[in-house]
Amino acid sequence: MSSHSRTQKVRKTVPETRGGVVAAQNTRAARAGAEVLAAGGNAIDAAVAVSFAIGVLEPWMSGPAGGGVMMLWHADEERPETMYYGMRSPAGLDPADYPLAGTGKASDLFPWEAVVDDRNIRGATAVAVPGVVDGIGQAHARYGRMPWDELLAPAIGFAREGLPVDWYAALMIASATRGLAADPDAAAMFLEDGQWPTIAGWTSTTGKTLAMDGMAATLAEIAAKGAREFYDGDVGAALAADIQAKGGSLSHDDLRSYRAEFQTPLSFGRGKARFHVTPHLTAGPTFCDLFAALPPLTGTPDAQAFAAYAGALKAAYARRLSSMGDDGESPDAPGCTTHFSIVDRDGNMVAMTQTLLSAFGSQVVSPSTGLLLNNGIMWFDPVPGRPNSLAPDKRCLMNVCPVIGENGTRRFAFGASGGRKIVGAVAQLSSFVADFGMDLDAAFHHGRIDLSGGDVVTIDDALPQPVHDAVAADHPVTRFPRTVFPFAFACPAGVMRDGNTNTGCTEIMSPWGDAITEPETEA
Repeated sequence: MSSHSRTQKVRKTVPETRGGVVAAQNTRAARAGAEVLAAGGNAIDAAVAVSFAIGVLEPWMSGPAGGGVMMLWHADEERPETMYYGMRSPAGLDPADYPLAGTGKASDLFPWEAVVDDRNIRGATAVAVPGVVDGIGQAHARYGRMPWDELLAPAIGFAREGLPVDWYAALMIASATRGLAADPDAAAMFLEDGQWPTIAGWTSTTGKTLAMDGMAATLAEIAAKGAREFYDGDVGAALAADIQAKGGSLSHDDLRSYRAEFQTPLSFGRGKARFHVTPHLTAGPTFCDLFAALPPLTGTPDAQAFAAYAGALKAAYARRLSSMGDDGESPDAPGCTTHFSIVDRDGNMVAMTQTLLSAFGSQVVSPSTGLLLNNGIMWFDPVPGRPNSLAPDKRCLMNVCPVIGENGTRRFAFGASGGRKIVGAVAQLSSFVADFGMDLDAAFHHGRIDLSGGDVVTIDDALPQPVHDAVAADHPVTRFPRTVFPFAFACPAGVMRDGNTNTGCTEIMSPWGDAITEPETEA
């Protein structure tokens, strides 16, 4: 039985405007994006600003040294598009450098066989080739309106100010202190005296600030010289040298050869609605499988509807977990990810997910660049001879699932963080809108269930007893409230356009998340 309050109610305001809206897991990053929209930028311009800003403000979730994918909606052409910027393994990686421990399972997100010293999980040996900067750079080069350097200015400003450590930041740092202490540069950046979590006093009203001067300098170089500086230039050379000095295999050639790619989305209909999702190496195909297994739903999301969600999730994950490979999926668990959604006044949309994979990624900081590094090598199965086995120069598989949906006069851009929990959350939110006609306010405040590839269904404690009974008839269940920490459910962010009116919302329990509109930037 949970000891959390059963009478506390949490709500978030869902703004309505004819201007643009940015919904992100960090309100300061969302405001930076809204300011870009107010200055005449479009959704892609705002996405550049938010991508870099949130990498500074939530460095444990994502950043330039991560990967991900985005869904775009081009309003003038009524056309969806995917930009894939997933990570890949270094060309010089040798699977023999990741010997199996012979006993037990991995100590982090995935149930892989354990590797000696967790070399695939932590440290420079776990770092994959990042893709975020090239992905957002290519999108801006093709569709952006505002100058690149102006869009990075907010992130540079945040980095120069340093990262304020409030209670939530302190909680995140404390949760990873043991791992951060193992890397001198990470310890110097995030910990006190290299070993203690940075945290304010119990009754203090003033927090502490983490210096981020190294990241500020790196972002300034990328702003001045363009996105490819991160790969081809001095920044890329310094990043690769730092990784190799710490024992990793990623080289400057790996960075120079990296290219994100535009893709044609996977699109399908459900009744009068239509969905567009990412086609490869993500949870997009699983989203499609889930709706294929979901019977028609009408009325309200009652007990029978949630029983149907549970059955469809189980069927979709059964296929997902049995078809891993270059065109398959990976059995993710909750990780270190952020998602934001944007709609501009013209109706263009971006649903963008970026990640370092685990909390604080590899828990290694590049001293020359000030960047936290990903641990994308953990996406691969360390046992040889399997479809997703660890190999050099191979694309990583992800569980991210940004979606663009259409339903009558409404169009929406949804996504979430939370690893394996993402696809179920995004699918339920999409169903709330498509099947039950909910607006953004109703959908984001409604309870959800989670079934992430295992047997047990987690039910939001706020859902009524008939939902629990209906799901429990066919599945083992557990009840858990929506809390700030841990997130038993995914952390979504979304925007919606109905006619000419735009709205936005983020996960109600996210303490930093907000939807910010253009007019608010005048305050």
